[in-house]
Amino acid sequence: MSKVIGIDLGTTNSCVAVVEGGVATIIPNDKGERTTPSVVAFTDSGERLVGTAAKRQAAVNARRTVASIKRHMGTDWKQELGGKMYNPQEISAMILRKLREDAEAYLGEKVTDAVITVPAYFNDIQRQATKDAGRIAGLNVRRIINEPTSAALAYGLNNGAAQKIMVYDLGGGTFDVSIIEIGDGVIEVLATCGDNHLGGDDFDERIVRWMCGEFMRTSHADLTKDAAAMVRVKEAAEQAKKELSASEMAAISLPFIMQVGGQPVHLDMTLTRAKFNELTRDLVDRTEGPVRTALSDAGIAASELGRVLLVGGSTRIPAVQQKVQALTGKIPSKNINPDECVAQGAAIQGDTLGSENTALTQHSGILLLDVTPLSLAIETVGGVATRVVERNSTLPVHYSQVFTTAGMFQGSVEIHVLQGERPMAKDNKTIGKFKLKGIRKAMAGVPKIEVTFDIDVNGILTVSARDQDTGANQSITITANEKMSEAEIQQAIRDAEQYAVQDGFRRDLMQTINEAQMLCNQVSAAMAKAGKQLDKEEKKRVNNDEAALRKLIGKAKPDKMTENDLTNIKAAMEVLRGSGVHVVHLANNMGDGQQ
Repeated sequence: MSKVIGIDLGTTNSCVAVVEGGVATIIPNDKGERTTPSVVAFTDSGERLVGTAAKRQAAVNARRTVASIKRHMGTDWKQELGGKMYNPQEISAMILRKLREDAEAYLGEKVTDAVITVPAYFNDIQRQATKDAGRIAGLNVRRIINEPTSAALAYGLNNGAAQKIMVYDLGGGTFDVSIIEIGDGVIEVLATCGDNHLGGDDFDERIVRWMCGEFMRTSHADLTKDAAAMVRVKEAAEQAKKELSASEMAAISLPFIMQVGGQPVHLDMTLTRAKFNELTRDLVDRTEGPVRTALSDAGIAASELGRVLLVGGSTRIPAVQQKVQALTGKIPSKNINPDECVAQGAAIQGDTLGSENTALTQHSGILLLDVTPLSLAIETVGGVATRVVERNSTLPVHYSQVFTTAGMFQGSVEIHVLQGERPMAKDNKTIGKFKLKGIRKAMAGVPKIEVTFDIDVNGILTVSARDQDTGANQSITITANEKMSEAEIQQAIRDAEQYAVQDGFRRDLMQTINEAQMLCNQVSAAMAKAGKQLDKEEKKRVNNDEAALRKLIGKAKPDKMTENDLTNIKAAMEVLRGSGVHVVHLANNMGDGQQ
């Protein structure tokens, strides 16, 4: 059986590893480099370049060069290259194919199986897009695992003491923090949180803006108007950032950067670490929220952490290391390579999977328990997001919940699948919709619709619905066809905290409105059934009370209602319950079996 390789498909650089002799070994590319730039380009002649070759020619071929494609995974982004439109999966597949070919050259055999890592905060669509990219690259993707979990896997094997660790992963384009418990052959993720649009690219962009501003001030020319010049500026910004991790200042020199008034102009400036810290302070501060949320969700204090691991090249920034130490009270561990440990962990997981049908290996006894990063819900009456799976649930997940119909004699229902932490459907992200047809038509609230959420070990979601009476069923696997923006998903938990008070009121409001509608339906059905046995006064009283409650419900506007409006609805419900109790009792005892 061929080897299963581990791939860290990164925003800035990618890395591939394999287990040899029980040790996770980094596979160098064809240039002897241990990481490969995640850059793809097409030349004028139509030649496709991947990795270092693509990055080197970017300045003279900016329009046909793509970098940081990972930030577009799971979106409808497209770009024309060499006369053809490509989506993120196809571009990513080119990088994965290059890594696969490097692995085949190193191992001297064909490689078909791989474990690929993704940010812990990647949603279901982004995970499916990553898996699709692997398939396009000719790989059988055995598993999609979270980057922080993979890093812990690389760390945990040689550190036998049971402990809880924090993995702080700040890469080129994404940020994740995970709280992980390691002990006795089990690596369990307790909680994860993060930001899908925060990483080294954002730090580079701050330097780029500063450079362009300084150049405009001194040379009165706009660098942003020159695409080739901007590629050189971005490369210089990245290099300056790296230098400032070891030095207090970085000299930036770009001769003949552009023409001004027909004359060549040079760019020469010096960036100090103090200025860099000033430019990027808010980016570093943005990592604090996810750290605190992850600790809170895991139910532990920072003092209970045995170790803090730094993963991702951006954790080399001194200000980032200082922030981590300030948040946790611990000096971060530096005994793993932040650029390579994710690929090594993926290789270890691959070795575990590769041993399933062969002899046991050193890693075959490891149990890896990962979690889902965001809550999953379906929309119910009143636009409420009713949670089915809570965030940080251990994978794989299989969970069912029974729902019913809201309207009279419905023959079908729409299942609207949501991801996020807000109580209202419109404040979360739609990740799929499908219709369940063939429901037995009955009074509202009678049919029983069982909705099941299945999340596999890759974090990929399948939702199914079944009418328990007729057996009619329908399902959907969430795929990259449903478009999700990265900006909204990264805001999900922060928004929930920011609007906690408002959300609590709206949740109570919609729950009350739903209960009020059900009460009206129940009383109305009972009146139709038992009305002949009631005297005129009782009929009139019940009808008036129901009409009063329906009027309040009809006027209800969730975005404009006050506590007083909510109190009035609850009071009207109590009145109708009191006047309608006899009617409902009569209807329930008339013996035709209807509820």
